[in-house]
Amino acid sequence: MRQPLVLLPGLLCDAALWRPITDALAGEAAAVVADLTLDETMAGMAERVLAWAPRQFALAGLSMGGYVAQEIMRRAPERVVRLALLDTSARADSDEQRQRRRGLIGLARQGRFKGVTPRLLPLLLHPDRLGDESLVGVVMGMAERVGRDAFLRQQTAILGRPDGVADLSRIACPTLVLCGRQDSLTPPELHEEIAHHVPHARLVEVEDCGHLAPLERPDAVAAAMRGWLAAA
Repeated sequence: MRQPLVLLPGLLCDAALWRPITDALAGEAAAVVADLTLDETMAGMAERVLAWAPRQFALAGLSMGGYVAQEIMRRAPERVVRLALLDTSARADSDEQRQRRRGLIGLARQGRFKGVTPRLLPLLLHPDRLGDESLVGVVMGMAERVGRDAFLRQQTAILGRPDGVADLSRIACPTLVLCGRQDSLTPPELHEEIAHHVPHARLVEVEDCGHLAPLERPDAVAAAMRGWLAAA
């Protein structure tokens, strides 16, 4: 019997982020991708997921989706049978990150939302993948579909998220912590911190990979998640 698996996308991402993984794990998991475009708080996102998710499920989130996954663990840990946190952080924004995020919100409200531009791609992808037109097209296409209004809601939710480091020690289910080795937005040390605090967490760092691991290195991510789904 396939395990119910709820997948949470990152900022300006949609189901296309997870498509290589859902295809690879189709035999092991009945996967659904949540819509995180409708709420402007982490609480609202978490409650919306919990309202339609199965009674018990495996849960994986990337970046902003990882923040939502942690909020779900604070609210309904008994419903999550295993957890995967990818390219994310348990920490609240630094003052510098808050300032930058507020600046992006201000520009978007002035009508200057441009989605993921070529200038932003080096923050998201490994340098060797910047010339991959197919991959770049997927990333930019997701941002275009999510759009300005959802971007504003998502950034507002991220700004208001709590620092969750103190909550990590209460996570009791099998947990995979995975990141790209060259992730510049949420670097490996943030994942080492999560794995240190979550009991019995497994840490995986994917080589030659930036922030969008499921798209950049789907085979490595699928292999790690396959082992996670099979863990006792």
